[in-house]
Amino acid sequence: MNDNENDQDAPASAPCAMHEVDARYMGLDVRRAVWSHEEVMAWRKAERERLIAARLAIPLRQREAHDRQIVAALEACLDDVDGLVVSAYWPFRGEPDLRPLLARIRARGGRAALPVVVARGEPLDFRAWIPGAPLERGVWNIPVPTADAEVLVPDIVIAPVVGFDDACFRLGYGGGFFDRTLAALPARPRFIGVGHAIAHLPSIHPQAFDIALDSVVTENGIERPRAPAAFDAASA
Repeated sequence: MNDNENDQDAPASAPCAMHEVDARYMGLDVRRAVWSHEEVMAWRKAERERLIAARLAIPLRQREAHDRQIVAALEACLDDVDGLVVSAYWPFRGEPDLRPLLARIRARGGRAALPVVVARGEPLDFRAWIPGAPLERGVWNIPVPTADAEVLVPDIVIAPVVGFDDACFRLGYGGGFFDRTLAALPARPRFIGVGHAIAHLPSIHPQAFDIALDSVVTENGIERPRAPAAFDAASA
């Protein structure tokens, strides 16, 4: 700022006057600032159902092509994983299949893990995964390492997204497991989301308990936060 208040080069008004413009004129959602927590949760439920249906409607060959592109982008952004624990997931309902990535991580000196729901409302366990090791049925019948597998602390957590927004907040299945787990870990791991590009939303209306991803990888490449992490008024 120029100290001379009479400087002729100073602008006659604030550089940005968006705050003075009617939100409806700007195409913004005028209800967003007054949504209750219950309204946000109802909106998320509807969006979750819509996005899962859209994901499942992607033809199998196209999903497989997306998987290859996502795995290649993840490999490029993970750099050196030697000695690191990387947690991904077993694919479910059209999620990108990262099992080839986990095998390559092991080949590069890293350790692979899969998240396991141990109890409702509790943080996830991250159990060591080795290709060919026995698995058991977990929540939603998703295969997980058996109870005698080693529990690891991840350096990198890769989570599937049902949806994601400009600030890289994640819309998941609604259980809050990843948010709860990251909040409970002694140190925050690198947190990466993966999904199809059609999962993008302008905002998921983040609440105080939501934890933003560091980045999101889709078939189009790496998405990083493009907007400030602003919380919905409903979270106050």
